[in-house]
Amino acid sequence: MENATRKRGAFPYVVVAIVAAVAAAGITALIVNIFQRKQEARNPFLKLVEVTENDVDPAKWGINWPREYDGYLRTSEPSRTKYGGGLAGPEGTMPPEKAERDPWLTRVFAGYLFAIDYRDRRGHAFMLKDQEITKRNVPSEAKQSGNCLHCHGSIMPLYRKLGREASPQASEAEQIQKGLQLVSDMNYWDAHKALEQTTNGAHPVSCVDCHSPKTMELRVTRPAFITGIQRLAASNADVPHLPSIERWRRGGRSKPYDPNVDGTRQEMRSFVCGQCHVEYYCGKGMTLFFPWDKGLKVEEMERHYDSLQVKGRRFKDWVHAETGFDVLKAQHPEFEAWSQGIHAKSGVACADCHMPYKREGALKVSEHWVRSPLLEVNRSCETCHPYGDAEIKARVEAIQDRHFALLTRAGQAATSMLDAIVAVRKPHDEQHRAAAQAKAREALAKNAEFAKLGAEEQEKKVQAETKANLLAMWQQAVEKDPKLKELGELQRAAQWRLDFVAAENSTGFHAPQEMARILGESIDLSRQAEVRAGAFLNVRCADMIIFPSWVPNGVSHLAKERGGRSPTRSYGSFGTGESEIQKTSRGLTRKISPLPFSTTSTDPALVSLLMSLSTVVRPSRCSAMWTGVVFRKVKARA
Repeated sequence: MENATRKRGAFPYVVVAIVAAVAAAGITALIVNIFQRKQEARNPFLKLVEVTENDVDPAKWGINWPREYDGYLRTSEPSRTKYGGGLAGPEGTMPPEKAERDPWLTRVFAGYLFAIDYRDRRGHAFMLKDQEITKRNVPSEAKQSGNCLHCHGSIMPLYRKLGREASPQASEAEQIQKGLQLVSDMNYWDAHKALEQTTNGAHPVSCVDCHSPKTMELRVTRPAFITGIQRLAASNADVPHLPSIERWRRGGRSKPYDPNVDGTRQEMRSFVCGQCHVEYYCGKGMTLFFPWDKGLKVEEMERHYDSLQVKGRRFKDWVHAETGFDVLKAQHPEFEAWSQGIHAKSGVACADCHMPYKREGALKVSEHWVRSPLLEVNRSCETCHPYGDAEIKARVEAIQDRHFALLTRAGQAATSMLDAIVAVRKPHDEQHRAAAQAKAREALAKNAEFAKLGAEEQEKKVQAETKANLLAMWQQAVEKDPKLKELGELQRAAQWRLDFVAAENSTGFHAPQEMARILGESIDLSRQAEVRAGAFLNVRCADMIIFPSWVPNGVSHLAKERGGRSPTRSYGSFGTGESEIQKTSRGLTRKISPLPFSTTSTDPALVSLLMSLSTVVRPSRCSAMWTGVVFRKVKARA
């Protein structure tokens, strides 16, 4: 009895001891786990292999940094948002041609390689492959420059090698710049072969292009970016979103601005992207450069191009095939567009949205599956914007919908401008065609190789030479006529603004207000060009009447003078007006009565006169983009 009592009395102590032992074991395990996690945080990677400046294969880096490498590999997966991406068919298929959605691109790029092949984007894993298979870069034609590899390949080892060989006594930075120059002088495929031999195979942009192999810190490697941002810093352009440049400007400026020394860590999270996602010139005949001497805005870069002389002539990207005018081509200016937006001014970097942080165990890792923030709203957007996924996507797509509608109108305005200018050039070409063809045949007859060709090939040569002669004659006429030169200036400015926005890949989201401003200017410039083109076809507006009110059914109006004189021609689709309008024209006050009328025409020069009035019409509420005009076609006066 006593033994049983003693056993029952000892039982609680045994239970307490067991519980204490379990608790002690649990606490010990927790402490060990915490210690291990702290060690993991202190040492986020285990360096199993040494990597150097010449290791351009990301697979080798992936041995040390498998989480980041896994994300990088996923950039090969097709993805798509409402307004962009390569997920258009079975996995592995090429993304669609942009002109399938925006047919005006083919007209705008007439005579340029982008009229042949211009596809939607794919992930970083394809950046080199897509350059190798595009129709713009056929090996036998060798039309592209080695400049393209500045951003499409992991090319720094080749720059260093060529620079050391050419300038062994120069500094490393000078050698890299020399290497850039030498690669720029090559055609694409010669540069590609040299890169393969240098790095044991060509690779797309890789880990080494953004990270130091010694410290893994972010760094800028591309020489064109370094030169470009140094010139930007030395300018007077406003850059409130880049505080390190403003600090450098306030300092002694004893040394050029260096993003790798002066830039903040947050700025570097955009600078590494800005090495490639920018506007630059990468064609043949010049070393690749960023046009940032006067600033990052579209008109500031335009001024840089306009001030640049190449072989005694103003810089151009190409001569437009339809109009014969010198024009500019923009390249994916995401960095410049972001610089004008609210996110940049709020200190938000490219990587914050496109490479957001994520948690894996105890580690905080930057996502290396670089893609649209709309595909990962929770991590990309909701860290700052406390709303649901659906609401954020709806807000973004509302911005993009409005932007795309305005972009489409700007594209339509540009094609109308081209129609009007072509109508001006056509009579000139017809007048001089016989002389151009005779000159072509005379020149080719002196070529012994031409005589060996078959009749069909000879005719092709004659046509090509005749076309070149007509272009030369047209350009001579333009040089002599200030009004024709003005037409060329308007086309150049209108297309530059349109292409700047169209080539930028955020569909307006990076800077909605700035993009709308630029498109508005493009539309205005296109309409101005149409009006001036009309003057060359001996067409003038008479008694232009702008209706101040809007009809409920959203239809425009055509009016005629009360005297009963109808216009010689009428264009557009018009409805019925209701009120009389008074307007002073050429010093006379006339009363105008609306008249029902409906007709159409494709005469671009006459239509352009009406289209120039689009600024006074609400396009969203009117079926036509012009309204209230009386005009006549008049004969040229001697």
